[in-house]
Amino acid sequence: MWRDRWLVLGMIGAVLSCLACLTPALVVVLGAIGLGTLTGRLDLIMLPLLVGFAGLAVYRYGRRWRRTP
Repeated sequence: MWRDRWLVLGMIGAVLSCLACLTPALVVVLGAIGLGTLTGRLDLIMLPLLVGFAGLAVYRYGRRWRRTP
């Protein structure tokens, strides 16, 4: 069975981006490695990543089901 790697990438990326946006895990990790000053601008990076990965997953899911056998 053929697997759609782009769909899997989109789903995993969206889940990881959502976890990083909604939990303070990324703030703790950045603080632990000395990059705590970047936490104020995380929303400028993480929200577009979340939208991009979710869009990729939705696009590939739609393309997968429109394909004719």
